Amino acid sequence: MSTGEEVKAVHLPAPRSSPENDEPEPEPRRGARTPRWLVPAVVAAVLALALGGAGLLFRVGELTNSPAAGNRALTDTEATTRVIGDVSSALGKVFSYAPTNTGATRQSARELLAGKAARQYGELFGQVEKRAAEQKLTLTTHVVRAGVTRLTDRGAHLLVFLDQVAERRGKPPVTTAAQLSVTAELSDGRWQIVDITSR
Repeated sequence: MSTGEEVKAVHLPAPRSSPENDEPEPEPRRGARTPRWLVPAVVAAVLALALGGAGLLFRVGELTNSPAAGNRALTDTEATTRVIGDVSSALGKVFSYAPTNTGATRQSARELLAGKAARQYGELFGQVEKRAAEQKLTLTTHVVRAGVTRLTDRGAHLLVFLDQVAERRGKPPVTTAAQLSVTAELSDGRWQIVDITSR
């Protein structure tokens, strides 16, 4: 070849592959791949949220079905005030007497006490009547404070603080403080005391 001749480049077409060997071209990447360590962390977070939600629902169910949910002393002011008034009045009547008028006290006890409280009172009041007559003893009971610890449609539990003033003829009065746990039941529209425990 002489140096004077021009060299022409020949461009050959690229070989075509057969249809059987055709492979789809990979799609272009649209973003960065999620790191492998992140997948377990996301799954753990979702599980924690699900378990936390289930636990919260369980606690709500427990509170709804707990005894506290049925305690009207926490929600019903009118009913609470009524039972406190009825029980306080009853205690004042059955624990107050004069040496010449114990019959009125006994009659009040028949109307205002029931169950265990009525039985205990009946057993003890005979001794009280005898002592009141012998010692010319007058006892006056005042409820100082009372609170309802539990209240349902049919029953109530109360904590009662009271003062009792005992007077004997010719002697100065003596005041004694007492604390009682009282159980009452609603019967025929009125509260009756069914149990009294000294605290």
